[in-house]
Amino acid sequence: MGRRFELSEPYQVGREHVREFARAVFATNPIHTDLEAARNAGYADLVAPPTFTAVLQDRGLQLLLADPMVTFELKNIVHGDQKYEFMRPVVAGDLLTTELEVTKVIARGRVNMIQATTVIRDINGEIVVTSLATLVIGGEE
Repeated sequence: MGRRFELSEPYQVGREHVREFARAVFATNPIHTDLEAARNAGYADLVAPPTFTAVLQDRGLQLLLADPMVTFELKNIVHGDQKYEFMRPVVAGDLLTTELEVTKVIARGRVNMIQATTVIRDINGEIVVTSLATLVIGGEE
């Protein structure tokens, strides 16, 4: 608990990233794919669907799973829960940093749960979104 993992470089949100992700998750609001629609709605650029930040969270989780102190195998992990708290939407052009922290570890018999909190900030250091993921780790048989 308390271990922190930070991506080595900021992530540049590109318009094509937003468009591709919107198509992949069937987000049909034109603010995700049409720049004029996004600007007419009051945004500076294309608006990423809310779950877009899972891309950054996953990168943080990959750092956690690659940590030498982590001894469980990927095949024994189930994503148990996910919550997001947005301060503002993510838009194309954002340059985002990501820091993941293990905030809770619970052992229950042969199952362990790890709660990881990911804070995504913009280039000014302002929090854009905080996400909370719970990984459920089963034991070996």
